[in-house]
Amino acid sequence: MAVAGEVVTMDEEEQSERKEEEIQNKNPWPNLEELFVFKRQQGNNVIMQCKMCLPSKTELSAYKTSTSNLRKHVVQGVQKRFRVMMEDRELISAAILLPKFKTGWTDKVEVTEAGLLYVRHQLDQMADAEVEQGAESRQHLSDEEDYFSAMKSRKSEGSGELEGYLACASDSMDLLNSFPNIKKLSLKLNTGLPASAACERLFSSAGLLFTAKRARITAQNFENQLLLKLNKSFTGLKL
Repeated sequence: MAVAGEVVTMDEEEQSERKEEEIQNKNPWPNLEELFVFKRQQGNNVIMQCKMCLPSKTELSAYKTSTSNLRKHVVQGVQKRFRVMMEDRELISAAILLPKFKTGWTDKVEVTEAGLLYVRHQLDQMADAEVEQGAESRQHLSDEEDYFSAMKSRKSEGSGELEGYLACASDSMDLLNSFPNIKKLSLKLNTGLPASAACERLFSSAGLLFTAKRARITAQNFENQLLLKLNKSFTGLKL
C-alpha cells in the first residue's frame, strides 16, 4: 500500500510540473499576437519579440501582470517611424475632417493649428473658385451689388463652415452632409486609390531595399532610395 501511495504521489508531482511548464510556455497576452510573438518566461518577466521591428529581432521584457513596457515600445516606434507623416499638414487635415477624430486625436497644439490653417486655406480657395464661377451669372448686377454678393458668399462658405463643423458634438459621418465644402475637402483628402496594383508594386520594391542587413536604415534614406528606384527610367540610374 505504501508503494502505491508513493506512485500516486509521483504522478501528482509530474502533473504539477507539467502544469507549471504549460503556464510558463503559454502567452499571457493572446490579444497582442498581432504585434508581439511570445518567446519565454523568465521568473516574473515575460519575453516578447516585436513583429513591427522585423527584420530586426527586438526582444522586450515586460512584467507578467503589466503590458506597460510593450505599450511604450509601440508608441515610441510609431512616433519614430511616422514622425514625418505626423508633421504633414495634408495628413493632419485629413484626420481633422473625419468627424470621429476632428481635433481630439492629438494633444499637440502646434499640430492642430497647422492642420486647421491648411483646411482654412483650402476652404478659402474653394470659396473663391465658386465666387468666380458665380460671377458670370451675376453680370447683370451692378458692380456694388456684385461685390457685396461675392463677399457674402465667401464668408458663408469659407472658414465659418469649419467653425460650425468643429462645434458640432456628433461624430457620425452624416455630419459632413451639413457642410458641403467640408465634405468635398474631406473626400478629397481621405479617398483611397480605387486599385491596389500601384501600392503592391511599391511594397514589392520596398521589400527588395529593406533587407535584414539594412534594418537600421533611416526612414528618410529609405524613402529617397525607393524614390530613385521607382523613377530610374527618368534619372538614368541603374539600381
